Amino acid sequence: MEAELKSLKIDRNQKRTPESSSWAARWIIIGVILFLLAGAGRYAYSTLNTPLEVEIARVKAASSGDAGNGNSVILNATGYIVAHHKIQVAAKVVGRVSWIGVDKAYKVTQGQVIARLEDDEYRAQVQQARGNLQNLEAKLLEFTNGSRPEEIAVAKANLDSAKADLENFRITLERTRKLVAEKVSAQQVLDDAVARYEAQERRVGSLERTLELARLGPRKEQIDAIRGQIEQARGVVAYAQTQLDNTVIKAPSAGTVLERAVEKGEFVTTNFVGDKGAKGYIISLADLNDLQVELDISQNDFRKLGPAQKGVITTDAYPELKYEGVVDEISPEANRQKATVQIKVKVLAPDDHLRPEMNASVAFYNEVKKTEGAPQKPLITIPSAAVRSGAVFVLFQGKAVRRAIKTSGSNASGVIVDEGLIGGEDLILNPPADLKDGASVKEKKG
Repeated sequence: MEAELKSLKIDRNQKRTPESSSWAARWIIIGVILFLLAGAGRYAYSTLNTPLEVEIARVKAASSGDAGNGNSVILNATGYIVAHHKIQVAAKVVGRVSWIGVDKAYKVTQGQVIARLEDDEYRAQVQQARGNLQNLEAKLLEFTNGSRPEEIAVAKANLDSAKADLENFRITLERTRKLVAEKVSAQQVLDDAVARYEAQERRVGSLERTLELARLGPRKEQIDAIRGQIEQARGVVAYAQTQLDNTVIKAPSAGTVLERAVEKGEFVTTNFVGDKGAKGYIISLADLNDLQVELDISQNDFRKLGPAQKGVITTDAYPELKYEGVVDEISPEANRQKATVQIKVKVLAPDDHLRPEMNASVAFYNEVKKTEGAPQKPLITIPSAAVRSGAVFVLFQGKAVRRAIKTSGSNASGVIVDEGLIGGEDLILNPPADLKDGASVKEKKG
């Protein structure tokens, strides 16, 4: 054995031939290539069989009494919540704000005082108008009562005195005529006596008429004229009092203050106002128990709706809350630029979660009549992101299983599925375009 082992030793002094070296190099290269091919094949196999990470959503099946009572949604539309009647409470008179007693979000009652204006000038106008009225009423009383007995007695005494003077002038005139006839007195003296007598005679006539008027009193036309002036003065007083009352601004109806436009010391006017300067109104007010959703409906979809059409209202702020609504107003004309028709949906039972100018969505539906005693089919809704070409992919035992579905519209929760799903399945959201039936998948974590 020892001799045989020695015979197997390599003779290092023996020189290699070219042919043996060439074969050795070839075997080494072949071995390296086979090793690389094996590694590449293993990598490709592991890559092709790695499960694809996908987003998963669980299918929920609700009873037909939920989410629109199982009715078929015919149209979805988005818009804004608006107050049915929004009021800008303005002042009827011009003035400076002396007090304001409400702020934004305050609830007010009808007739509640919300602001006051400075009223010094208006009070002075009322006082002036009342004084003029009292003056005219006193004059009317004087006319209707007529002359006092004392005034009549004075008029009669003046007349008697004038008659006595007239008699005296007559006697003097007769005496002067005789003296002139006897050429004792000059003609000028007679002329003066005649002039005095005639003047006194006219004075007596005037005093007689004065006494007569004192006994008769004022004319009916004069009394009627005074009464007309009194009615006019009463109108002036009423207008001045109304202007004074208008300095107190009251709420015309109950509601919630949406905006407070002025502060104490600011000027309000009834005329045209700009961006700066005097304000045109005090507050804006609305009844938040009377809300609507304002929608612009495409003319292509408008024919699907009609008066009193029902729908389910949801908001972006509270998507879990649903409100019943009904079409309340339909615009009589379309918008040419937008190719839309505006409608307003009345919120039947609003609450404190709803605010004007909130985004809102309305799912209009056709009511489905229920057959008494018949089993109710569960309502299945799925996210629209899971649907691709009339089918969905379901995650089942690590595989993507394609299922064809039949839909009947959509609602606020998503697409309504009539056939193909029963509820409880795990749907793949946003399936890749190259996802195949039976492909390995796994749920994306986080």
